[in-house]
Amino acid sequence: MSFRNVCVFLATGALLVAAPRQSDVVIYGCTSGAMTAAVQVKKMGKSVQLVCPEKHLGGLTAGGLGWTDSGNKGVIGGLSREFYHRVWREYEKPETWKWQTRDQFGNKGQGTEAIDKDARTMWIFEPHVAEHVYEEWMKELKIPIVRNAWLDRAKGVKKTGDRITSIRTLDGKEYAAKMFLDATYEGDLMAAAGVEYHVGRESQKTYGEKWNGVQTGVLHHRHHFGAVKTPISPYVVPGDPKSGILPRISKEHPGEYGEGDKKVQAYCYRMCLTKVPENRLPFPKPAKYDAKQYELLLRVFEAGWRETFQKYDPIPNGKTDTNNHGPFSTDNIGMNYDYPDATYERRKAIWDEHREYQQGLLYFMANDPRMPEDVRKAVAEWGLAKDEFKDNGNWPHQMYIREARRMIGKYVMTEHELTKKRPTPESVGMGSYTIDSHNIQRYITPEGYVQNEGDIGVSTNGPYQISYGSLVPKKGQAANLLVPVCLSSSHIAYGSIRMEPVFMILGQSAATAAVMAMDGGVAVQDVPYEKLRERLLADGQVLEFKRVQ
Repeated sequence: MSFRNVCVFLATGALLVAAPRQSDVVIYGCTSGAMTAAVQVKKMGKSVQLVCPEKHLGGLTAGGLGWTDSGNKGVIGGLSREFYHRVWREYEKPETWKWQTRDQFGNKGQGTEAIDKDARTMWIFEPHVAEHVYEEWMKELKIPIVRNAWLDRAKGVKKTGDRITSIRTLDGKEYAAKMFLDATYEGDLMAAAGVEYHVGRESQKTYGEKWNGVQTGVLHHRHHFGAVKTPISPYVVPGDPKSGILPRISKEHPGEYGEGDKKVQAYCYRMCLTKVPENRLPFPKPAKYDAKQYELLLRVFEAGWRETFQKYDPIPNGKTDTNNHGPFSTDNIGMNYDYPDATYERRKAIWDEHREYQQGLLYFMANDPRMPEDVRKAVAEWGLAKDEFKDNGNWPHQMYIREARRMIGKYVMTEHELTKKRPTPESVGMGSYTIDSHNIQRYITPEGYVQNEGDIGVSTNGPYQISYGSLVPKKGQAANLLVPVCLSSSHIAYGSIRMEPVFMILGQSAATAAVMAMDGGVAVQDVPYEKLRERLLADGQVLEFKRVQ
């Protein structure tokens, strides 16, 4: 997603009046979930219009997350699985392997194979290949796409009663339809339509969840300062509070264990890096580079931490999908709290700050003479891939918005459904990935040391079902809107549901329900589930999982 063009409209305030463009279904957003939703509408014989604030298709799947968070691949069906089949077809072409042979890449993956030869699917891929697959898929079905089209969030949603009749973008163009899907990571259409939603963590009491709310003292994974051999002081002069606090540490109390807050888990960019000399660009020095921002990282390395490259996950052609790892890494903790409801201008500033932070982090590790020599030399062997994100300075065009708004819909998914402590009604797809929240704040402990909080990793003990009710608003709020990305879920349940294959699954299911609601002349809340289930199964969706004994 790019915020570059939107400021022109905001600065002028001039809106051109245009006649509505009519289609059966309008999908706002061009994330991975939007792609499968559009395909499904077209396959069911209806007209569809993709209205995209983004320039590039595919959201994070085409924006750097090539190391698919797949969980149990057996529950990925329908169009979501077809996407991975289409990726496999691309890597069957010899010319796709430019910087590495297939044999050199091997079959590395998320605990299972990157390439499933029997099922003809590939789960690990380069960003430009994923984007190419989406572009070709849309062209194949002749799906119209309007890019850089930003919803007028103040006055751009027209409703008659509880039905949306059209949406208007900042350039004054209107898009009318019988049904609408909000497939953005932010939930802007949902919010502008007056649908109830939540931002931040609910308390443990809200839904009776163990893993929601503030989780001080809970240290999962190794993205915390307990992973370092010795405690780290947060102060400019170690041990001296009067000397001031280092950058990127909050002065605020983290909150009481179990209580809710308005904070969201950290964002980052999933970078595509390479060691291949012919395809490598040195890490650029950001215009606003400030080495002081990384003093805390320096202390982590000085304490002996050496896990830098554990999330430089290999993807084809000698590249990586590089993710956060460790107590101070690519996750920009605490710098995104206002993002979900922020203006377009403010969101752009947050994107820019995250890019500056992350590029500065790389430059610091590769160049600062105070860095341990072994780390500095090892990091300097890497660089940005020349053949990725070529129109964006070889930097990902999509930030990893791990959560923003979440609808409070007809049914709210919680940790109870994911862990099977409570049955899930009306399944329209399945997830299986670990309940995974990244860190939410970095604070000072009562003992005077720095610590992270909010990183949770809890097993779901196998695949779980996702309810149709989590895709639709409460009755009376919007009768013709479905929300497959910012769906109705608690913070902690969303930590698993938020995976890209699941968004594609839910996009297909939401589109199916939209067409059925339109054909039946009913609200999305009243779509007959048995008929919906029948069609989803016929189209290859996996709605239940039976463990093989």
